[in-house]
Amino acid sequence: MTLSPAKKNLLTAGLLVVLLAGGATYAWQRLHHSGPGEGFASGNGRIEATEVDVATKLGGRVDAILVNEGDFVSAGQPLAQMQILSLQAQREEAQARQQQSLSAVASAEAQVAVRESDYQAALAQSAQRESELDAARRRL
Repeated sequence: MTLSPAKKNLLTAGLLVVLLAGGATYAWQRLHHSGPGEGFASGNGRIEATEVDVATKLGGRVDAILVNEGDFVSAGQPLAQMQILSLQAQREEAQARQQQSLSAVASAEAQVAVRESDYQAALAQSAQRESELDAARRRL
């Protein structure tokens, strides 16, 4: 059985394509890095992480979440921000009450000073009256 020159050229071209594809596959497998790279381990199995409950000192609404699920975090890193409008209002109210209390203390101290001066005036008036009494007795 003899092949025509066109069939020989077609067979040669097909064989060349198969050899090139095989060579490319072999080269890709040898040069391609398998796995995630240095510093990572690969294998089959199940990974279980420690679940950590996060709590705040004060209750409130979350304003912004700063990390995504699965992100690596470090100790002390902020994870979320709370809405602080109500806390700021409470703080301002407490500051106003503190100023009111300071004003009440200053007013009470002023009243004490007035009463002390009234007492000193009464003592002076009593001394004056005793002196007037003594003078009146001498004249009598």
